[in-house]
Amino acid sequence: MYRLQRRLADFAAARDWAPYHTPKNLAVALSVEAAELVEIFQWLTPEQSARVMERPESAHRVADEVADVLAYLLQFCEVLGVDVLDALAAKIERNELRFPVTDSQGLNRHSSE
Repeated sequence: MYRLQRRLADFAAARDWAPYHTPKNLAVALSVEAAELVEIFQWLTPEQSARVMERPESAHRVADEVADVLAYLLQFCEVLGVDVLDALAAKIERNELRFPVTDSQGLNRHSSE
């Protein structure tokens, strides 16, 4: 993960993009790329969305958008000094406490409810 993050930073630095890679700009770019991923699924049924990787043209689009989302997320974390893997591990731990298995088994609830 960190090699990819460094590679992205080097790529941006070689093109003198650092002035544009502010937290605000990277957050906006991340949101745009996530929306482009959502757009692929926008009018699909749940069943169609589950099969999106079966078609080479849609599989390629999904993979490209996933890569774009991850690239901007890693660049965002680099600029702000967030260790993405530590942040994820901490969030999983908080969710394990928030949603114990015994309290959530058999319930069709998500954290937004």
